[in-house]
Amino acid sequence: MHDEFLCHVTGYGVCGGRRIGVPLGTYRAPTLALALWWLRDRASWIAERLDPLPGTPHVPPGALVPVPDTVPDVPGILRAWCADPLRQEQVADELAGGRLVRIAAGDETTEYELLAESVDALRMQRTIPALLLPMG
Repeated sequence: MHDEFLCHVTGYGVCGGRRIGVPLGTYRAPTLALALWWLRDRASWIAERLDPLPGTPHVPPGALVPVPDTVPDVPGILRAWCADPLRQEQVADELAGGRLVRIAAGDETTEYELLAESVDALRMQRTIPALLLPMG
């Protein structure tokens, strides 16, 4: 069983013709449950900032406008992921198996990426190449 997980959230956009990543948060989760909680919390946090509810006190009246149906609904994608127990279970299974998990949603200007991976799996990946070096 993998006991610790490293979680990251990054926003990617284009600046000067180059793709640039901006770190939005990192968390070293001591348990699988806390890793999943943190990923859901960050996905909800991004969705709320991209698409706050009308009447939110810190948003001036008229600041929110509907977007066309052709625009990808990044907040909706993130909220749907947070609310789907089957997808949460799939992420938990992948992480428990030592595999990297990537959840991403984007539109034409920005991609939001949530990553999580087992600290133990990272250590094993770094150790294995050293164990295979010929001695001589």
